[in-house]
Amino acid sequence: MADAIDWKTATPPSLEDFEVMAAAAWERIQPEFREVCGDLVVRVEDFALDEVLDELGIDSPFDLMGLYQGLSLDKKSVLDAPREPDMVFLYRRAILDYWTESGEPLGEIVTHVLVHEIGHHFGFSDDDMEDIEAQATR
Repeated sequence: MADAIDWKTATPPSLEDFEVMAAAAWERIQPEFREVCGDLVVRVEDFALDEVLDELGIDSPFDLMGLYQGLSLDKKSVLDAPREPDMVFLYRRAILDYWTESGEPLGEIVTHVLVHEIGHHFGFSDDDMEDIEAQATR
């Protein structure tokens, strides 16, 4: 039997822990997919900003696990003015909340959210994202 967790001293994964999980998830994604992501930045925050939640019409910060911020590649033009890099945000507290309710492995949830948000960068369908995620979790 595995060692029991001492819940009196257990702590949730930190922002830094999530950054490590996101980096590991990133490395499991197909190299061809990562290469075409270019300068995409992945950030981990506890929650989305109130302004973001208001803009999206989301009442609870626990209802948003990730967000793609930028212009998807299918909508960009070579004539566009230079902009800040596109970003994917992973929201630690919302992901932890989902994890405690779902019972799914935390690393798989982080991978799912990362792939889904990167998929928005490319304008992919949900089916496309499921295929990429399936290959990343093998």
